[in-house]
Amino acid sequence: MWIFPGGGFNIIESGFANMDPLFVVAPWVFLFLIPAVTMKMFAEEHRSGTIEILLTQPISDLQIVLAKFFSAVILVVIALLPTSIYYISIYQLANPVGNIDTAGIVGSYIGLIFLCSGFASIGVFASALTSNQIVSFILAVILSFFFYSGFEFLAAIISNPVAGNLLAGLGISNHYASLSRGVIDTRDVVYFISLTLLFVFSTRFILEKRKW
Repeated sequence: MWIFPGGGFNIIESGFANMDPLFVVAPWVFLFLIPAVTMKMFAEEHRSGTIEILLTQPISDLQIVLAKFFSAVILVVIALLPTSIYYISIYQLANPVGNIDTAGIVGSYIGLIFLCSGFASIGVFASALTSNQIVSFILAVILSFFFYSGFEFLAAIISNPVAGNLLAGLGISNHYASLSRGVIDTRDVVYFISLTLLFVFSTRFILEKRKW
């Protein structure tokens, strides 16, 4: 946003007081950062054998999964906090000072948090599937990429526009793009909550399956 020239991402060169470059690049950073955060969560437990101890504690499988999930989300949100410096900088650089779409930026941050929750739930699910951290990381990246861009790609190669729109609506990118414009639409919120719950309960199912 501040160093690399060209490409339309440099705020100083663009002359516009907005944080759009951050919200465009962040999903691609999250695509690798969040799987790196979640890859050990269950994979390491499986490898070291501590998963058996964990599952025999007086807590439910869902509580275990939620604890892992929320720890990943909180860690990524903490990593986002320093980006508030960008907002302060752009606020001061605007002409006149403060001429910036604060509501839009807040909405975009909410979109990032929802995106984080979706990727974190996918990462925790991938970690529960294997005892190898590298496999967990790669699987989480592939699944996250598919849910972010895969449906959009499939929609583009379908000739039927109605089916294409329905398919695109299943992808994360379509809903994140709406939220990143600062528009908090109920449909987008419901989508991210549904996606998160899908993978949280799928992870719970994987854990319960070990007891059969």
